[in-house]
Amino acid sequence: MSGLVWLALDGVGHPSDAPPGSVWEEELPALRPLIDAGVALDTTLGVPGLPQSGTGQSCWLTGVDAVRLMGKNGMGEHFGPHPGPTLQRLLRQSSLPARLEAAGLRAALANHYVPQYLEAQARRPRMGCFPFSFTAAGLPLNPPAVPPLGATLGLGYREPWTPVQTLSEVAGVGRTLAKAAREHDLIVADLWFGDLLGHLGREAGPSPDVRTAAFGYLARVDALLSGLLDGGARVVIGSDHGNLEDLNTKSHTVARVPFAGAGVDLGAARNVVEAGQIIAGWFGLGSVENGQSRPPLPLT
Repeated sequence: MSGLVWLALDGVGHPSDAPPGSVWEEELPALRPLIDAGVALDTTLGVPGLPQSGTGQSCWLTGVDAVRLMGKNGMGEHFGPHPGPTLQRLLRQSSLPARLEAAGLRAALANHYVPQYLEAQARRPRMGCFPFSFTAAGLPLNPPAVPPLGATLGLGYREPWTPVQTLSEVAGVGRTLAKAAREHDLIVADLWFGDLLGHLGREAGPSPDVRTAAFGYLARVDALLSGLLDGGARVVIGSDHGNLEDLNTKSHTVARVPFAGAGVDLGAARNVVEAGQIIAGWFGLGSVENGQSRPPLPLT
């Protein structure tokens, strides 16, 4: 059986909560039917403010309400973009990569990290939740057995984000990832570029270049997914918070986020914490609260 490929979108709210004319209103023949067949998850977890990547991704990765670990007197706080000491402690001990490694299962992060990124992290570590979780579990970045995936999915990194790969080539990467998944239990793609583009939204509407790049990026997620499905991979799709679905603002949103998949049972998740617990359950792992993984150590 194929291992699982997790497309971890960043800053992509559910189409049900998107305004008219959003990036979801384009032809997405692989992605949109899967999203529509899935569920929309709450990201606020009852805490005021805009959801953030640090706490949101920690919820997905651990199945723990990371928002409630933050703030004073148990009131909770949305925190990000990078995990600070409290979230790092949680991820180091209870993230899915750490638990899979402890169980003797094989996990890998597909993202390609250029030498400049690795050098910058050596000088001043500020990893996002996904690379932090994998490295804290003793797993390498740029693993040799997994085809390298650029998070821009073939768009240029700088404005005007001119494509450097065709949609067909991105689909080919998906098929190659599907092949690699046969030798892994989990492969994760940390697709953070959507949030970067979402932050370029404006109240008066995005610039033509931003709009083209945003629509083009989601089309590339669709192409990647198409290749994965063609290759027979099992796939799960989620997101940490809203942003890209509303290009009339440069901030995050309180939109619900997608939880969708192919070849998996999504259960009855209502929020990102429960979705994280369901994903862990696919690997036979109980929830952290049930003692199947150590809770975070108290701050000293």
